[in-house]
Amino acid sequence: MTGTGGMEAEPERGGAGGTRTHAGRVEAGGPSRAVLITGASSGIGLACAHRLAGLGFLVFAGVRSEAGEHAARALGPSVLPVRLDLLDAAAVRAAADQVASELSQRAVPGLAGLVNNAGVAVAGPLEFLPVEAFREQMEINVTGQLAVTQAFLPLLRRADPPARIVFMGSVSGLLALPFMGPYSASKFALEALADSLRLELLPWGIHVALIEPGSVRTPIWQKGAALAQRMADRFPPEAERLYGRAMRAVQRYAARLGETGIAPEEVARAVAHALTAPRPRTRYLVAPPRRARTTRLLRWLPDRVRDRLLTKGLRLSRGRD
Repeated sequence: MTGTGGMEAEPERGGAGGTRTHAGRVEAGGPSRAVLITGASSGIGLACAHRLAGLGFLVFAGVRSEAGEHAARALGPSVLPVRLDLLDAAAVRAAADQVASELSQRAVPGLAGLVNNAGVAVAGPLEFLPVEAFREQMEINVTGQLAVTQAFLPLLRRADPPARIVFMGSVSGLLALPFMGPYSASKFALEALADSLRLELLPWGIHVALIEPGSVRTPIWQKGAALAQRMADRFPPEAERLYGRAMRAVQRYAARLGETGIAPEEVARAVAHALTAPRPRTRYLVAPPRRARTTRLLRWLPDRVRDRLLTKGLRLSRGRD
């Protein structure tokens, strides 16, 4: 990937019946590299499953529903759905056992990659946000990612060449917007988690990368809007009086981003690069060049300057409505 968010070329495919690995070997027969993707029933996760299957991976697609299983199976025989709920410790352990059994039956030595993609977006004014909603946001987007990583690391350690782990961050982990505090907090935390894990696993050659997409055309925007409305219904009247106009301005801004965002396939391309390139990056900012430059600029501006620019750009009024 270039400094402006454009992608480098991916490693080439092997000849018929084989795939070129990131170590440069061409392996014959069926898929000899396997990857697990969480949140693979739609959006970015489903796009990743499709792309990695096309690159010769055996893909374990983590899903939570029967509809998710159908979506995964529709991608072909090299995509296997696995029931996986990040909030259910027993389900995470069962998924790890299922993947281990499948790998053993196929004589695949280990798991070559893990893509921690599952997540939700909770929004609302922090003054009135139910604390349990904040806890659930962190549990899914941060604690759940760690739980899955811990459960699958024994399989990742068996891979040869060394396995790779990818976390799905966000530009919201670089810049925090008003009323997106819970989501941004989870993504900022994921930045730290990925950095620490990368250093801890360095002695074994297990690489950890973080994908930082800008706005992406995925169902998370519709799901987020519906969740925000349900959350708003629980707020007291005071929340509407103090924050109503500003919240609606941010919701309109988010809706526009969702409509004009990049395709999930662009993010999948970055994930594929992180899993297969001879020299993967530690971070991939995936956004159109102009937005990537704006993100970097805003991140390094003095806080008060950035606050003024964001307030103006989001058309937020100062003080009470």
